[in-house]
Amino acid sequence: MAKKKQKKAKAAAKKSSRKVVKLATARKAKSKSNGKHNSLPRTSTKPYGQDGQALTGVRILDFTHVQSGPTCTQLLGYMGADVIKVERPGVGDITRTQLRDVKGEDSLYFTMLNGNKRSITIDSKHPQGMRVLNALIKTCDVLVENFAPGALDRMGLTWGHIHETNPRMIVASVKGFGPGPYEDCKVYENVAQCAGGSASTTGFREGPPLVTGAQIGDSGTGLHLAWGIVCALYQRMRTGRGQKVLCAMQDGVLNLARVKLRDQQRLKHGPLSEYSQYGENIPFGDAVPRAGNDSGGGQPGWILKCKGWEADPDAYIYFITQAPVWGEICDLIGKTEWKTDPNYATPPARLPRLKQIFATIEEWTMTKTKFEVMDICNKVDIPVGPILSMKEIAEEKSLRDTGTVVEVDHPGRGKYLTVGNPVKMSDSITEVKRSPLLGEHTDEILKDVLAFKSAEIAEIKNSGALNAPKKEEKAA
Repeated sequence: MAKKKQKKAKAAAKKSSRKVVKLATARKAKSKSNGKHNSLPRTSTKPYGQDGQALTGVRILDFTHVQSGPTCTQLLGYMGADVIKVERPGVGDITRTQLRDVKGEDSLYFTMLNGNKRSITIDSKHPQGMRVLNALIKTCDVLVENFAPGALDRMGLTWGHIHETNPRMIVASVKGFGPGPYEDCKVYENVAQCAGGSASTTGFREGPPLVTGAQIGDSGTGLHLAWGIVCALYQRMRTGRGQKVLCAMQDGVLNLARVKLRDQQRLKHGPLSEYSQYGENIPFGDAVPRAGNDSGGGQPGWILKCKGWEADPDAYIYFITQAPVWGEICDLIGKTEWKTDPNYATPPARLPRLKQIFATIEEWTMTKTKFEVMDICNKVDIPVGPILSMKEIAEEKSLRDTGTVVEVDHPGRGKYLTVGNPVKMSDSITEVKRSPLLGEHTDEILKDVLAFKSAEIAEIKNSGALNAPKKEEKAA
C-alpha cells in the first residue's frame, strides 16, 4: 500500500515538473517572439507635446555663474529640467549687475542666460547653509559648476563627499583647460578662443589674430557640457551610478575649430589650394594661416558688397562659387563665355583667379540689395547668405514664429528679447520663462523640494544662512 502511494506521488511530481518546464518554455518563446519591444515602456496615450518634456523629472543643482555654466543649465531647463540656481545672499551671480542698462534691475547679461530656473540664496560657509546644500545634493540628479579650479573642494563639496551623499549624483564642470600644465589657470571667453586655435586662424593674413563675436568659448563649451550631462544621465539608467563630467573650454573651442586642425595636417603634403593666397602665389608657412573670408570647405567663398554698402555696414553677402552651379553664376553676372573659357571653366583653373572672379561678381551684387541677391541666387541654387545685423535678427518675424527669438516679460525691467531653445523637438515643447529674481524661490525650494517643516525653515532662516551678512554699524 505504501509503495503504491510513493509511485503515485512520484508520477504526480513528474507531471507537475513537466507542466512547469512547459510553461517556462512557452514564456521564453513568447518573450523571444516579442523581441526587444517587451522591455520598452508603453507608448504615451497623450497627444504630442502634452506628456512633459525630454528632461521632466531631472533636477539640476546649478552652481554656475557668468556665461559657460549658465548656458548649459538654461539649455537643460529649456528641455524641462528643474534647475535650482544657488546664489550668494545679497550678491548673486556677478552678471546680475554687469553691463546694466536699467538702473537697479538685473542686467540683460543675466536675464538672457538664466531663464527657466529657480533661485535660492545660501551662505555655503554657514553650518545651516551646508545643511541645506547637503539636502539639495541628496535630492538632485546633477550638480553643475564652473568655479575656479579647486573652489568646490574648498567649500567641502569634494567628489568623495558628494558621491557618498548621493551615489547617483552627476557632477559636471566647466574648466578653462583640461589636466596638464595649465589646468589651474583661469580662462575667459577670448582666452579660450586663443588657446583653442580659433584666434590664430581668424582674421586676414596681413593682420593680427582675431577673436570671433560668437561666444564659442563660453556658450560653446556650455553646449558641449549639456550634451555630456545628458549622456551621463542615460548611462546612469544602466549603471545606477553618477559620474564626473568635465568640459574644458580649450577643448570645446578646438572641437569647433576642427577643420583648421584638418588643414594643419593637409599642409604637410602641399599648399592649401582653396586658400586665396595659393592663387596669389604667396608661400605658406608651417602653420595654418588666417584666411580672411575664405570658405572653410572646398568651395571658394567671399563676402561681397551689396547695394547701399556705403552707408550700411552690413550691406554685404557671402557668396560661394560652388562648382555645380558655375554656369548659373556666369549667366547671372553676364559672363557666359567663362563657362567654356579654359581659364575659368574648371575649379582648378579658377583657383589662381579667385580674386578677380569675386571682384567681377561684386560688380553685379553691388547693383542689388543683399536680400535681392539672395532671392535671385536661391532660385538657381547658388549658395549665398546675407550678413544680418543683430537689429535685423531681432526684428525677423520667422525667428519669432519658431521661438528662436523670444520676448519675455520681467517684473522689474519689463519686456526683453532672449534666445529661445535652439533645438526644436516635436514631442517636447519648450516654454521660455523669465530669469528668477535673487533668492525668489528660496522658501518654495525649502518647503516643496526639501520638505523641511515650518519649524526647520524658521530655524534655518533665523540663523542667517540664507541672508546677506548685516553690515556692522559704525561707532558714533
